[in-house]
Amino acid sequence: MIRAYKFLMRPTVRQTIALGEMLRDHCGLYNGALQERRDAYRHVSRTSITYGQQSAQLKEIRAFDPERHGRWSFSSQQATLRRLDKAFAAFFRRIKAGDAPGYPRFRGAMWFDTVDFPKDGDGCRWDATAHDPVTRVRFQGVGHVKVNQHRPVVGKVKTVSVKREGRKWFVVLTAEQARPQPLPTTGSVVGIDMGIASFLTDSNGAHIKNPRHARNAAAKLQAAQRALSRYPRCRAHHRTRNHQRAVERVAALHGKVRRQRLDHAHKTALDLVREHDVIAHEDLKIRNMSKTAQPKPDPDHPGAFLPNGAAAKSGLNRAIADAGWGVFLTILHAKAESAGREAIAVDPRNTSRQCPQCGHTAKENRPTQEKFHCVSCDHQAHADEVGATNVLRAGLVHRNANQA
Repeated sequence: MIRAYKFLMRPTVRQTIALGEMLRDHCGLYNGALQERRDAYRHVSRTSITYGQQSAQLKEIRAFDPERHGRWSFSSQQATLRRLDKAFAAFFRRIKAGDAPGYPRFRGAMWFDTVDFPKDGDGCRWDATAHDPVTRVRFQGVGHVKVNQHRPVVGKVKTVSVKREGRKWFVVLTAEQARPQPLPTTGSVVGIDMGIASFLTDSNGAHIKNPRHARNAAAKLQAAQRALSRYPRCRAHHRTRNHQRAVERVAALHGKVRRQRLDHAHKTALDLVREHDVIAHEDLKIRNMSKTAQPKPDPDHPGAFLPNGAAAKSGLNRAIADAGWGVFLTILHAKAESAGREAIAVDPRNTSRQCPQCGHTAKENRPTQEKFHCVSCDHQAHADEVGATNVLRAGLVHRNANQA
């Protein structure tokens, strides 16, 4: 199995400048390749340029501009071109599926934060100075950079990436490992219901409070964004020192919220994986749930619109994004696979409207957000607990069907 490690780097001033130049030059390569594809399709009889054609031009590009492109790893530049190719592949896939296309866009200098090295030892070397007690990683054109390795890397390192987050630099490794020993079985199964009032409710009746990290930080974010709005919009190299500080303040607050959300997701998923052998959850279509409200034209007054609940839907969308369901479910599946557990996704339709006692399904069974009251058999319970119970039953049916 493949596991990722992320470590903080501590580059010197010169290394920081070199890392920034590496990102800038790879960003220029990405934008140049995108421009070439656009021009070829628009002006040369709708010709499509492939990754292989652009990769073959790298030697000429490096020879023509050795100061900007020749000093960086050839493999990392190929990875940047492959990144653009994946963006176009996703674009055409969305067109075929009927989704919003999302044509690949040019990247600004502050919006290109990652450079990938497809193979350890090709343009980079993890812990090249093993005799030194300080862990280091070497990058072509940068040198040996100190790394704050807070845990050991198990397995053979396959890929290495450089990532910039604000003023901090990180190295991200992927290592190939043998599958770990599964955790001892507990004989417990559970269903979970995701929500806004409670982040998670399980079929045993336990409720996990929604931490609402973004809402708790809203006052500080509002003040920081108000301070940033006083400066006119301009390119990064035209910003004053105070403008740059305001930008970094907003980024730091958003980064703190993101880390808090990740920490909560990791701890919650770990508790579930340790306590239960089978975990059933709703297969949530989060993108569809967080769409904006559609306008309602007024038939009696052309050009006017009827109330569509846009303000309430906007608040709900913010709450859904703040909860971070997608991140949590991704982490849950990864931890379950590593621990030898089963995480099963089931259809979420009517899970909170179906009575667990008699099976009657109706909208009227859920008169309020928290209350469930079956109109057929008079069964009453918490709506989220009912949803978690139905999710567990559906998950066990799905599991038994697959085993058969």
